[in-house]
Amino acid sequence: MPITHLKFPESGTKISSQNNQLVVPDNPILGYVEGDGIGPDIMRASLRVWDAAVKKAYNGKRKIHWAELFMGEKAAEKYEGNIFPDETRQALQELMVSIKGPLTTPIGGGFRSLNVTLRQMLDLYACVRPVRYYSGVPSPLRHPERVDVVIFRENTEDVYAGIEYESGSPEMRKVEKFLKEEMGATFFEDSGIGVKPISPFGSKRLVRKAIKYAIDNQRKSVTLVHKGNIMKYTEGAFRNWGYEVAREDFGDSTITEDELYSKYDGKQPEGKVVIKDRIADIMFQLMLLRPSEFDVIATTNLNGDYLSDAIAAEVGGIGIAPGANMSDHVAVFEATHGTAPKYANLDKVNPGSLLFSGVNMLEYIGWKEAADLITAAYPEVIRQKIVTYDFARQMENATEVSTSGFADALIRQIDGVGEG
Repeated sequence: MPITHLKFPESGTKISSQNNQLVVPDNPILGYVEGDGIGPDIMRASLRVWDAAVKKAYNGKRKIHWAELFMGEKAAEKYEGNIFPDETRQALQELMVSIKGPLTTPIGGGFRSLNVTLRQMLDLYACVRPVRYYSGVPSPLRHPERVDVVIFRENTEDVYAGIEYESGSPEMRKVEKFLKEEMGATFFEDSGIGVKPISPFGSKRLVRKAIKYAIDNQRKSVTLVHKGNIMKYTEGAFRNWGYEVAREDFGDSTITEDELYSKYDGKQPEGKVVIKDRIADIMFQLMLLRPSEFDVIATTNLNGDYLSDAIAAEVGGIGIAPGANMSDHVAVFEATHGTAPKYANLDKVNPGSLLFSGVNMLEYIGWKEAADLITAAYPEVIRQKIVTYDFARQMENATEVSTSGFADALIRQIDGVGEG
């Protein structure tokens, strides 16, 4: 395929994979998509912070070589209206690790949702959302520090498969006739109809990824979140397939919650991950009342959408919530909020969501030292009350700064010249 607008840096080396493990050189080429609306503002700021942390952590011996990729409105300008060009999709696969700002789907763009299309076309089946509290960030909870979970949300099935039929359409009439006459279903006339596919294949690979993460990162538990008490053959099956994966693929490393109490008297054995499950609506309550009981969450698509945003609100909001979409070999990290077009090009908004997605990206490629520098610098800058407008209006005597000004403060802290 001819490359028309993308240019990879000549001095960098692409990440590769051997035996299902990333092979990361000291000069990796990583892709980035600026995004729409506030995307350019937060991406410019975040790139500076990530580069500063890498330089400080490795004394210049490691360096990211950034390759700009195009999606959304910027792609439409360059590719005659195409908001997701083929060469961008090819580059995301080749580079294996990339990060993107928020994207909009322009009216008439040909996609239901650009983000959903990205996940489906690259089979990025796991949406991974770490949610933890950073000291000093305004929160509605009394003890937000008790929240520290990583959510694995299935990305390709459930209602997000997009199988639905408009009320009164010929397609809807066909499905209605089949359901009522052949399957004996009863529901109101003229109903819009949606189909909710949940498969053993999709469920098991998602849960497998969540359990492997828990084992690799010394997490204590994986909770399967579902609405299986009502939707027994979809959500209930997700739960059952999750336990099956734990038993068959990770039998030496996992125990069920029942076994924890029946065999081990409630005392978790060293090196064992506890697999448990909770009904979705109860899980929302538990994450408010007893969040410290949960560690890694694996759930279906719609449940994961609700849960990840709700739990993010407990620690300061979606504006600082990181995320990534992953397959077995491709990872696209992302800002989890929208494009906020009214703030575009104002250098005003909080870059936290994209910034911490980049922190997770650094951890993912094994550059934990650089990631830790940002993680340590951030609460120090917040402690100094140097914040963007969204936090400034919730804090007394805060110094409100721009997006780029907040990046400046972080870089000063990383370089060791911030305030004590």
